[in-house]
Amino acid sequence: MTYAVKECFLTLQGEGVQAGSRAVFLRFAGCNLWSGRERDRATAQCRFCDTDFVGTDGVNGGKFASAEALAAQVEHVWAGGAEARLVVVTGGEPMLQLDGALLDALHARGFRVAVESNGTIAAVPGIDWLCVSPKAGTAVVQRSGDELKLVWPQEGIDPAALEEWDFRHFLVQPMDGPEGSVAAAIALAMERPRWRLSLQAHKVVGLA
Repeated sequence: MTYAVKECFLTLQGEGVQAGSRAVFLRFAGCNLWSGRERDRATAQCRFCDTDFVGTDGVNGGKFASAEALAAQVEHVWAGGAEARLVVVTGGEPMLQLDGALLDALHARGFRVAVESNGTIAAVPGIDWLCVSPKAGTAVVQRSGDELKLVWPQEGIDPAALEEWDFRHFLVQPMDGPEGSVAAAIALAMERPRWRLSLQAHKVVGLA
């Protein structure tokens, strides 16, 4: 399998339960909910994405002909010792490309593999930490994992219904941009105590 990677870089995880952790971000190109092109945003299933996942021209991006080659790139970007290795596989939608071969290759190099998905494609077995961020109007099939991250507010999603899903952590994150989203997220966490407020700390401190 050839893997199309937008970018691969070392940073700190800025969101969710693992916020503050040193990690390699492996961003796959492509998504099944939006083309990534502004001209298509208005008709996309997900209209609020703030990420560039089009093409393979980002930092350390490209096409990788094998799982071993891509895992070697991740290890190179980590540029550190063997302790606490973490790679966050994201996109776009990583489940379009992530497979068992790549998971095995990353595990063989000592990486714990975290994945951030929209949940519309079932997760491949073997992921160490799974975060699902549902989008209104989409058919979410992956209803279990470690972390459910709800970008808020979204019309058409009932947080109470999401609480029936099998996740260890329920996080509400203000939608980037719209006025009042922070207040709305705080209100949800105050009204429904299973939810914890999650902020995009990497944007606050100026990281990618």
